[in-house]
Amino acid sequence: MMSSVSTLYGNIDSRLFERCKTIRLLVCDVDGIFSDGRIYLGNAGEELKAFHTRDGYGVKALMKIGVEVAVITGRRSRIVEDRMRALGVRHIIQGEENKGHALQNLMATLALNTQQVAAMGDDMPDLGMFELSALSISVPDGHPFIQQQADYVTYCAGGFGAVREVCDLLLQAHDQLSISHGSST
Repeated sequence: MMSSVSTLYGNIDSRLFERCKTIRLLVCDVDGIFSDGRIYLGNAGEELKAFHTRDGYGVKALMKIGVEVAVITGRRSRIVEDRMRALGVRHIIQGEENKGHALQNLMATLALNTQQVAAMGDDMPDLGMFELSALSISVPDGHPFIQQQADYVTYCAGGFGAVREVCDLLLQAHDQLSISHGSST
């Protein structure tokens, strides 16, 4: 019989929860994970994205307990740079089509191994990150193939608290969920 652990978002397999305890880096795609995946373009060429403040709180809380957070995205966007800098994320890799290679370089820089990495993505370019992580995570509105490859699919959709859900799971695994860790800005 499979044992489970109760989380804020439902029960998860206890073996998956145990893997969460070893995570020292959460690496995320941006479009479809931090945002809902849509890109708004204005007539003057401006680009807009929406980010959820709860995701911001989760990111800051993880970093406060010593879990690094990084983004690896295939696009380049000033908005992403600004938002991640505002959250204190130091590892912002943009314009990278080979996300696996980018993650491999980041892991070497941080002296981390696969067992210490969780990767969050929603589409085919994210598979390279999944292959290098102990915990692969997708979202319910992610590509079906990616969901099949994921160890965990969030209850919250991309751009609507999915990152916070994963942060809460990792905080719980590190026994830090019930502690306030700052603000969400």
